[in-house]
Amino acid sequence: MGKINVVRVILGGLLAGLVINISESILNMFVIADSMELAMRELNMAPVGGSTIAVYTVIGFLLGIVTIWIYAAIRPRFGPGPKTAVLAGFVVWLLAYLWRLLDLGLTGRFDPGLLVLPAAWGLVEIVIAALAGGWLYQEAEAIG
Repeated sequence: MGKINVVRVILGGLLAGLVINISESILNMFVIADSMELAMRELNMAPVGGSTIAVYTVIGFLLGIVTIWIYAAIRPRFGPGPKTAVLAGFVVWLLAYLWRLLDLGLTGRFDPGLLVLPAAWGLVEIVIAALAGGWLYQEAEAIG
């Protein structure tokens, strides 16, 4: 079993993070912007702005790196390729996307109906990100 290629995890992860950040920008600026603005107003919360967006952007890149690290870690067991990337993306979706959206809906902070589209969007987003980053990933060369 080869060692994880950390450089490729980071490169693939940054590509995955770029996909995540572009997708999240489209979702939040265009697709659900009006609904989310209304929900935030009803909760008496300020609109998301500058420094918060910067933090979310960094988190998007970190999430991409973690996704590709998971891909690299499970690749020896499941084999290289799209099936393994999709599995890695699905695991990240369960732990990072669905979990948070369920929390927001079940605690009553947001209408659960408002969260269905972001949940589905997030699943497609993270799978595409995992496929992109997984495509860039290669095992480290064995020495010796």
